[in-house]
Amino acid sequence: MGALCCRPQPIDFDGEVTLFHFILLRCVGKGAFGKVRVVQHKQTRQLYALKYINKAKCVKMKAVPNIIQERRLLEEIDHPFVVNLRYAFQDDENCFFVLDLMLGGDLRFHLERLGSMEEHVVRFYVAQLSGALSFIHDMGIMHRDIKPDNILLDEKGNAHLTDFNIAVHFSERKLTGVAGSMAYMAPEILAKRGYSYQIDWWSLGVCAYELIFGRRPFRGRSNNDLTYSITKDPLKWPEDAEKKCTRAGMHVLKGLLERDVHRRVGCKGNGEGFQEFQRLPWFHSIDWETIESKEQIPPFMPDTKKANFDASHELEELLLEDNPLKAKARKANQENLSAEMRQMEEQFTSYDYKKMQRRSYYPHNQQLISTATGTSSGVASSRPVTPADGLRPDNEIRINSRKGIFIVFFFNVCATSFFLRNHDDLRLGMSQSCFFIIYGSLVANYRIPVTDF
Repeated sequence: MGALCCRPQPIDFDGEVTLFHFILLRCVGKGAFGKVRVVQHKQTRQLYALKYINKAKCVKMKAVPNIIQERRLLEEIDHPFVVNLRYAFQDDENCFFVLDLMLGGDLRFHLERLGSMEEHVVRFYVAQLSGALSFIHDMGIMHRDIKPDNILLDEKGNAHLTDFNIAVHFSERKLTGVAGSMAYMAPEILAKRGYSYQIDWWSLGVCAYELIFGRRPFRGRSNNDLTYSITKDPLKWPEDAEKKCTRAGMHVLKGLLERDVHRRVGCKGNGEGFQEFQRLPWFHSIDWETIESKEQIPPFMPDTKKANFDASHELEELLLEDNPLKAKARKANQENLSAEMRQMEEQFTSYDYKKMQRRSYYPHNQQLISTATGTSSGVASSRPVTPADGLRPDNEIRINSRKGIFIVFFFNVCATSFFLRNHDDLRLGMSQSCFFIIYGSLVANYRIPVTDF
């Protein structure tokens, strides 16, 4: 009888999506009040990225409007070079975004390991991302935080824009609020005289410059110095610029990093800016139709035999997380919620891309969505997979830096000390400590199986 009582309840895949629909795999990222895990849908066997945000931390940081806005914007967007929303739901503790899985890592990860990238590789990324920018700008959306950290590669090497946490709808009225990552902010944001979608083209220019030359075009030791550099300093080229970039490439970078928004490349209205951008000599070798359909072979393919993310996120989750993520049934009584919690409960609505049409919460965009041509990328890892396919122990996470090995050693020491001090049963403490030491040793030898323990 006891065995029958403990048998798990069957999952209703026809009902509203919940965390019970997914197998939780690796932790691959961490933000201010949330984390990102790889998950697998139990019915379709498809892999996704699960971004989950702790509600209490969200309220504490006064970020509830941002989370709700990101949720609404992502339902509106569907493009080949955007990390698209597939499901959204919540439980009592977290809000969940289920997104396209990008196995190739972000450009910051690759930039730190390579130092810089070849011009033709960066040109390919700029072409793809410019299409994403043109699309969201046509939808009346500006991203406001374009940087290498927010550009993800799929397993084939195609670039995708992610993290719409501070993205907003824009109209003819200019915005004045300072938002974004300062090193990538356009001068008109820092001048506080009003700005619009043109800021995203500037940020794309900063990213392209940094990827090609391994350094940003404007720098400063303090915020004041950086502000002055972005708003006043002339654009300078490294001494070896002509060895790394053609004149046509430098012409595009200079056009993107133009302080006058009326002269900034890509910024003409009514779609003319993007068409002008596509005709620039730097892109003469680009076939724009096959770019958008992802038929062109990317010039840089990430090594999918290695983990293209920081493995310390998984170690931290394993060793230090006191409330690990797991599927839980929702409490029936939701009457004593704070105003902020109530707002999330009511406005962070469920979404299932297989059952629902994408829509906008902003009336002026309804027609744009209904007449979209359907250039969706689909799921980045769209083929069905089994636990033995792509998640086997010979798919390894590798730490290729002294920093990573130091982190492992530090965690081993902390784990050993913690368990020996806090467990009355010394044998239990020793066995658990030995487990973490062995686990850490595997990491130090560059081998961690991708499946969870």
